[in-house]
Amino acid sequence: MKNYGEEILQMVDICKVFDLGEGKTLTAADHVNVTIHKSETVGIVGESGSGKSTLAKMLTRLYPMTSGKIIFHGKDITDLKGEALRQHRKSIQMVFQDPSTAFNPKQRVKEIICEPLENFGMIDKKDVEAKAKEMLRLVDLPEDFADRYPNNMSGGQRQRIAIARALVLEPEIIVCDEATSALDVSVQKTVLDLLNRLQKETHVAYMFICHDLALANSFCDNIVIMQHGKVVEKIHDLREAKDPYSKKLLASVFTIEEGKNKVLPDELFN
Repeated sequence: MKNYGEEILQMVDICKVFDLGEGKTLTAADHVNVTIHKSETVGIVGESGSGKSTLAKMLTRLYPMTSGKIIFHGKDITDLKGEALRQHRKSIQMVFQDPSTAFNPKQRVKEIICEPLENFGMIDKKDVEAKAKEMLRLVDLPEDFADRYPNNMSGGQRQRIAIARALVLEPEIIVCDEATSALDVSVQKTVLDLLNRLQKETHVAYMFICHDLALANSFCDNIVIMQHGKVVEKIHDLREAKDPYSKKLLASVFTIEEGKNKVLPDELFN
């Protein structure tokens, strides 16, 4: 079994209730508990509407919580505001399903990658190109991409740029929200291989949000399965799945082993 480092983060009894108006509410997270360690990949898996992306957005403070606590290195950061919250955001970065939505199409790749550093006053203009090229090398892209625009690149290349941008602040956690689901199978595998290599080199932790339980099993150390805002069960491996909802997810997915779709073996459902 993989050895993790120290505990980085705890999400404790996290709840999120959306007010839909006319006295109606939607509970997107219902007393959810998640723990993340250094060098660990935690998968958050469920169908659309299960609450997994809402959980990620509360962790990154894009959504406020209704109740619950976030503990970071033993310190309660639930109520961080202003500059303290801004500084904390360096520690937790996010990679989205479609990175182009987070990119300014008028910016070159070097500006996109180094923009977080500029926002925090952590780099001089004269050093942007060299830093961008360093990050491009890290994610296995040619240095000359620094002067290109992302709209002229493939989906896999854009996702590597998004990963480079997320890593440039040296965060402790990267939230990958369906970060590979828009890629074809072969490109998906190369991006996952890259994420694995980067984790070994930097000890970054991942919260990996996806709807594909087989994909999560191939990539994640631990898996949290969610349905209707609740944690159904937590498992290390597909064969530990016991809840009927987990088995339903298993029955509807395909593996990406060997670069092709392959129906999961019958023994998983016995």
